[in-house]
Amino acid sequence: MTIAGRSKDLIISGGFNIYPAELEMVLAEVDGVSDVAIIGVPHPDFGEGVVAVVTAASPDLDPAAIEAVAREKLARFKQPKAVRIVPEFPRNAMGKVLKAELRKQFSGLFVGES
Repeated sequence: MTIAGRSKDLIISGGFNIYPAELEMVLAEVDGVSDVAIIGVPHPDFGEGVVAVVTAASPDLDPAAIEAVAREKLARFKQPKAVRIVPEFPRNAMGKVLKAELRKQFSGLFVGES
């Protein structure tokens, strides 16, 4: 699979290249997920940690369901280290998700872990 035009979204975690679009396609199929954005944030052990930021179609969406699908369908190094459910994504005028804003919002998620 080749994903063009998204090199700036590339996540390097533990020396592995992770393409967010691939993970987004898999996790978007989870029941109750309205939309998903995969971002990389600073992680003390891996360089970047994979975070799945999700908007829910239903209020009872359980992050464990997303993690279970990730465990089943994704290689271990691609699985999100954290899942966060948000009410909505920051978007630009064209409706594109502003991943830089999400990275800023969750940049301290893994700080202090060892």
